[in-house]
Amino acid sequence: MKKLGLSIGLLGLLLGFAACGNKAEEKKEATDSKTKEEKVIKVASQTTPMTDVVEVAAKEAKKDGWKVELVQVTDNIQYNELLKNKEVDANFAQHEPYMQKFNQEKKANLVAIQKIYNAKVGFYSKDYKDIKDIPEGAKVAIPNDVSNEGRALAMLNDQGLITLKEGVGFEGTLKDIEKNDKNLEFMSVDLLNLAEAYNEKEVALVYNYPTYIAKIGLKPADALFLEKTVDERFAISLVAREDNQDSEEIKALKKAMTSQAVKEFLEKEHSDTLVPAF
Repeated sequence: MKKLGLSIGLLGLLLGFAACGNKAEEKKEATDSKTKEEKVIKVASQTTPMTDVVEVAAKEAKKDGWKVELVQVTDNIQYNELLKNKEVDANFAQHEPYMQKFNQEKKANLVAIQKIYNAKVGFYSKDYKDIKDIPEGAKVAIPNDVSNEGRALAMLNDQGLITLKEGVGFEGTLKDIEKNDKNLEFMSVDLLNLAEAYNEKEVALVYNYPTYIAKIGLKPADALFLEKTVDERFAISLVAREDNQDSEEIKALKKAMTSQAVKEFLEKEHSDTLVPAF
């Protein structure tokens, strides 16, 4: 009976060790699984070349063990909403003034992490080859969001087509126009629809980014005039949140997006539409 009891005791002890071993293994597997999940970085973006940059950066991040997932959206609202709601880790589709406007309107806490490139923005005209030929009362299509409106008006001011109040710089609005000698008529249009305004009757000038004007077969070289002075605030930037801006994910993403591979891609594939900002 003593031997039988001893055997049962040893068996119970062995089963106990086995159970502990299984639990330890399960815990390790769960930890490993969690680690793998944490190595994923979700980035929202809208269209080329921003989405292309994310994909090039993904290849660089992979070398350091990170998987960058591109979450592509169809408008200029979703990428910020996704980031604000913590459905993605970062986005790459906007400049800092646009992001700041979103923060104000939505009480968000988005943060510009790194400038990536400056787009060559300009005004396009299907009917005129010289600014001097712009007629009295001509229609001018500009963006309807505050940050891009200010940039467009600053460009018109630089060309002498209008005169803005002194000191407003890139933050001017239509109300800040002091002189409009040609009595230009301004049309406020959603940024995504500006390309279509180019072909509208009597529209003399249309402001646009290379990304959107490309939809109708145009590029910066076709512009009547481009921005004279580039304000670095308008560089298309990597954006995160206040709560994750110092995380390992964002540090890894920043490293990948400022890699030599990304810079070479921008210079070789998009030199006619943008200039790297890092």
